[in-house]
Amino acid sequence: MQPCFHLAFHVTNLDDARAFYGELLGCQEGRSTDTWVDYNFFGHQLSLHIGKPFETTNTGKVGEHMVPMPHMGAVLDMGTWKKVADRLTSAGVEFVIPPTIRFEGQPGEQSTMFFRDPSGNPIEIKGFADETGVFAA
Repeated sequence: MQPCFHLAFHVTNLDDARAFYGELLGCQEGRSTDTWVDYNFFGHQLSLHIGKPFETTNTGKVGEHMVPMPHMGAVLDMGTWKKVADRLTSAGVEFVIPPTIRFEGQPGEQSTMFFRDPSGNPIEIKGFADETGVFAA
């Protein structure tokens, strides 16, 4: 079995979460009850539970940006990253940081975008043309 990451967090409304994670992001829904739902989030397990989302602040300095902390996300190949960016842009998602390239020409060059789910949970999706860049120093 390929290891995968599991993250459980709060959302305020499961119908809104299903529309966002399932329909917009295209994540496959797994098990659920009337108080939580699981998703395959790009190969990792998210468990979304009804409750109060965690507090975030823009305190993470990355390059020229202050990013929401804490946040979660995924690292994708560039083809998949571009498809997700196009889908979110076409849907009119409000970006914290719109799809962009950072650290251009440097080790760890990456495409990135930050946005929030309907409950306000911050998400970063990164794309790498070369997966060896994920941990480049």
